Amino acid sequence: MPDILGNEMLARFFWAAAVIAAGLILFGLANRLVLTRASSKVRNLAAFQPGKPALVYFTTPTCAPCKTVQRPAIRRLQDVLGERLQVVEIDAAGDPHTAQEWGVMSVPTTFLIDANGRPRHINHGVTTAEKLMQQLSEIF
Repeated sequence: MPDILGNEMLARFFWAAAVIAAGLILFGLANRLVLTRASSKVRNLAAFQPGKPALVYFTTPTCAPCKTVQRPAIRRLQDVLGERLQVVEIDAAGDPHTAQEWGVMSVPTTFLIDANGRPRHINHGVTTAEKLMQQLSEIF
């Protein structure tokens, strides 16, 4: 009897691992699709200046995590990087068409764009200044 329970637990473990792996693969593919989709939209951003890396930040006026966590993290980046980084803030509630074009499903969402206008990273939800800096180090 214990042998059957052990085999059942092992089978459940492998099924759970397979479901988690499939979810991670789908999440990665979805992010890649959103980045590919965003690459054609960068040139439509009036505030984007080619030749300089950018952080495109989707927020809303009512987003508490945006105000309390994300915006201060972005300010810290700006303090460190100064003019080497441009920040383009987009109100997803005020401009839902742009948010939809970029594939934004929740706020805050940040995109990191290299100097050539190519989206390199996307972050869904609050992202720390340290993670953003690490991602930017791959772009600079």
